[in-house]
Amino acid sequence: MSRTDFKERMRNGDILIGVSAPPNSTKSQMEDILGKDDYAFINTDSQHSAFNEETLVQFCNYADELDIPVQFRIKHTFNTYLIGNILDLGPAGIEIPQVEEPETVDEALKYFYYPQVGRRSWGGTGRWQIAGNSDRLEYADWWNNHGWLCLQMESIQAVSNALQLAKAGVDCLTWGPNDLLYDIEAHPQHPFRTVDDCVQHVLKQLEGTNIRINFRSYDFNLRNKYIDMGVTMLMESPKP
Repeated sequence: MSRTDFKERMRNGDILIGVSAPPNSTKSQMEDILGKDDYAFINTDSQHSAFNEETLVQFCNYADELDIPVQFRIKHTFNTYLIGNILDLGPAGIEIPQVEEPETVDEALKYFYYPQVGRRSWGGTGRWQIAGNSDRLEYADWWNNHGWLCLQMESIQAVSNALQLAKAGVDCLTWGPNDLLYDIEAHPQHPFRTVDDCVQHVLKQLEGTNIRINFRSYDFNLRNKYIDMGVTMLMESPKP
């Protein structure tokens, strides 16, 4: 199975660079994007993009042919209960936006993992790496050890309570710098004055755990800055 050590590398703190691509990318467009650097994963988005399930299936099929796992951001926090269905379409990782409440995390864990860890339903021919591994119990165990779950930190509340949100089964905390800035601007007396203040606070909270920060930096020129801070995963826009 290809690139199936991704979650292990994530937990080990390896530097993993992801690149974004539109959900409707053609295979040739994806090849062009991936050819610009040594990317570990490709991420696409439905929160701020037009989306249908057939498009996601095709996107994941192209990525599979190009030997790159897909991280997919769902459309809304309230759609967390649907992530099992979305995973049946081919993503290897799920990103849930605007997470603030522990109940959202509990729901995500329930529908992300198969029994006896969670309650994800069995089925779907488009699942990541299902080909040649269709035994129910074997694949469920494999998925529970290889799929990855991301929660997006987009408010001071989420940043302050990051360790309580980062429950067992959560693999990384991702970042939405622009929405987080809105919340920082709404609280001018708060000690967190910048996105970087928030990143450093959460890095400190996560010390001693294997939960990582996956920072949406957009710009590859910022890569070394965040790696030096202790961030091990980055989501970038394609290089020009």
